[in-house]
Amino acid sequence: MNIDLEERPVGLEMMDEAVDITAGWQSNGSNLRRTNVAAPIQKRNDTAAEVRPKPAYEFFKRSFDIVISALASIVLLIPVMIIAVMIMCKDPGNPFYMHTRVGRNRKPIRILKLRTMQKGADRLEDMLTPEQLEEYRHEYKLRDDRRLIGWKKPGDGSRCFGAKIRQLSIDELPQITYNILIKNDLSLVGPRPVIEEELRDNYTQEQQEMLLSVKPGLTGYWQAYARNDAAYSDGRRQHMELWYCKNRSLWVDMKIMFATVKSVLRGNGV
Repeated sequence: MNIDLEERPVGLEMMDEAVDITAGWQSNGSNLRRTNVAAPIQKRNDTAAEVRPKPAYEFFKRSFDIVISALASIVLLIPVMIIAVMIMCKDPGNPFYMHTRVGRNRKPIRILKLRTMQKGADRLEDMLTPEQLEEYRHEYKLRDDRRLIGWKKPGDGSRCFGAKIRQLSIDELPQITYNILIKNDLSLVGPRPVIEEELRDNYTQEQQEMLLSVKPGLTGYWQAYARNDAAYSDGRRQHMELWYCKNRSLWVDMKIMFATVKSVLRGNGV
């Protein structure tokens, strides 16, 4: 069956009788609500040609990015500096770090973040158990990450200092000034930029071209609505990211931003 995602309403309702793209979510008017239904995902051939150019949308989106990121940079300057000092007190060293991701049109971009992990966190084999290594290599995130600043015992991955910074998405704030306002390699809303291995392991070549035809974002549809429920392993995360690429609009972006705020206030992170 051919699924025409372009015809889905912008209220983010994406259910289909044959394919449930966000399996476990159902629409109710303009709202999405969580369900326990897990429908199978059918693969389809996504291509970059399905992502139509939208010059007017891109212009207004960039204008909005500039205004909001400029205002946010002023408001957040002192809070970010305070958090940076707290990080240095708890784990001495540079409180900021750069991480290379794949940006639009495969251009490598370096995103700026506040450090939430202990120094040496990139030495995975030294810091993670074999079970955690396996989990990380599948999902590129961990439920109880012992590398987080303040982690001392199992279970601290959701309550230690580093975890709290992540849950409130404070670690992402430097990207507002550096990546959105100055570098213009991120937008406020878009598919989250991924690393090369993550891209190669979870997307077909056609899907990669489709995903990378859109500027990545600070937050996105997958992060705002299903970060802890949609995974690479079942294909739901890929479908949500690709759905956004096809259906992006200012209205969709606004709904995602409001959902992001709600998610952060609930401590779910983005």
